[in-house]
Amino acid sequence: MAAMLEPDEPAKRRPFKFLGILDVENIPCARDSTLHGLLGSVVAGFGHFLLTSRIRISCDVGVGGFILVTLGCWFHCRYNYAKQKIQQRITRQGMKNKLYEGTHLDPERKRNNRNSSN
Repeated sequence: MAAMLEPDEPAKRRPFKFLGILDVENIPCARDSTLHGLLGSVVAGFGHFLLTSRIRISCDVGVGGFILVTLGCWFHCRYNYAKQKIQQRITRQGMKNKLYEGTHLDPERKRNNRNSSN
């Protein structure tokens, strides 16, 4: 019989890689962008097929829709992710300054002491 996993033991599994290269579990925005791209390709390809009844061109439109929607969602998501990281860093710095306010570790007090000694 196969080895049974204990309830407190986490299951070790390999990360899912889309097309063998894109690790969608660990890269921010990869999963959402890929899923939106897949839905966009189906909508674009099927919509074009319903309008024209040309299979080959509809497949081309579907692939183009996948690329455009995936890249559009990717850049939008990465921009928001970077903006959020910058805001988090600024907030973290502000909290750190507020924590040390009034102590000998206060960055403002250190600046004032340097300016007054010059």
